[in-house]
Amino acid sequence: MKRPRSLCSGVLALGTALAALTAPAPASAHPAAPLPSVHPRAETPTLYDDEEGGNADADDPAIWRNPEAPGRSLVIATAKEGGLRVYDLAARLVQSLPAPGRPGDAPGRFNNVDLVHGLRLPGGRADVAVTTDRGGDRLRVHRIAPGERTAPLRDVTDPAAPRIFSAGQDEADQQRTAYGLATWTDRRSHRSYALVSRRERTGIALLELLPTPSGTVSYRPVRTLRLPAAFRLPDGTSWTPCGDPGELPQVEGMVVDPATGTLYAAQEDVGIWRMRADLGGAPRLVDRVREFGVPAVHDEATGECLPGADPGFGGTRLAADVEGLTLLTGRDGRRYLLASSQGDDTFAVYRRDAGPRTPYAAGFRVAPGRGVDGSEECDGAAVLGAPLGRAYPHGLLVVQDGHDDTAEREGTNLKFVDLGEVLRRTGL
Repeated sequence: MKRPRSLCSGVLALGTALAALTAPAPASAHPAAPLPSVHPRAETPTLYDDEEGGNADADDPAIWRNPEAPGRSLVIATAKEGGLRVYDLAARLVQSLPAPGRPGDAPGRFNNVDLVHGLRLPGGRADVAVTTDRGGDRLRVHRIAPGERTAPLRDVTDPAAPRIFSAGQDEADQQRTAYGLATWTDRRSHRSYALVSRRERTGIALLELLPTPSGTVSYRPVRTLRLPAAFRLPDGTSWTPCGDPGELPQVEGMVVDPATGTLYAAQEDVGIWRMRADLGGAPRLVDRVREFGVPAVHDEATGECLPGADPGFGGTRLAADVEGLTLLTGRDGRRYLLASSQGDDTFAVYRRDAGPRTPYAAGFRVAPGRGVDGSEECDGAAVLGAPLGRAYPHGLLVVQDGHDDTAEREGTNLKFVDLGEVLRRTGL
């Protein structure tokens, strides 16, 4: 794989030898108890990924808390070619921003979004929303203005911001571009970063965010890390996740624990990795999808992967794809990692304050509520565990719904769930 020269410095590549795994623990003789269900209180308007709907596809949310008026906090979410959508806590649309493309470039396609709080800009510190633009292979940055009720986001991306993985537009048009995203502010240096994964590849890039004198924001590459694409199994064989020809097992869902500077990354067909957010040292695979190690062959006629016999090396909590990752704190003060198990429409919760093992703690489903359907094939998720006015006094969970059942045609949207109900139902 040819990469831009600027990203070649500081690359950590993990080969098959470093991906060897120990034998899995034996399965329980007793069937697992049914997972508890939680119920959304609200949902955003349906988005449609077609010409009539503006090629808008709900994907990844972030929750911004208004420090002056928590009840006027916002949910910022990507809508792919539809750009960004901003919602209030009643899930009503506040602002819609396009995904602009440069002349001659592919259309903008916003994939994932995350927040940076208190970024130092020439006019003072400000909260910003950072988005991966898959179409242009760049980051886009929007400043959040708390006092603006109808247009709280303003684009402050440096027009000269470089492509992240692609050497030119022809390469960017192949769509092996900026994909997943997590932001991180180093508590020691106070510098802010974006960690960006690459579509259909295993690489993750660390980019430092750089405010400019004109008030815009650019970035520079620091280093990259490549996760494995092949794995040595306990029986001595090698396994590569099945995909379309030329595709490697990609990462999308990512989140950084700010207290420890730890990055969690969801390699969709593999599992959840834990590593240092500065991409130093060796990542550790803390859980695997059930399909891990299952041989499969890509069928050209159907475009599907046809699985063989399961050798039993996979995990028990996640069904591929493992997707959106987010952080929460339990009622007992323990810190947890939440992951979307897209393949079986569930969510898995792990202890992140229990050392490197990151043990499983609980699971749940987002089931239909009063006049609101549940979440299926969830892509992105976000948690904010602080009071948000009367509507969500215990905090908020926002999850993407890959199949909005109330829509007139195939569509997607976001569900808003009371975080207090999640903690009560799961016992966290």
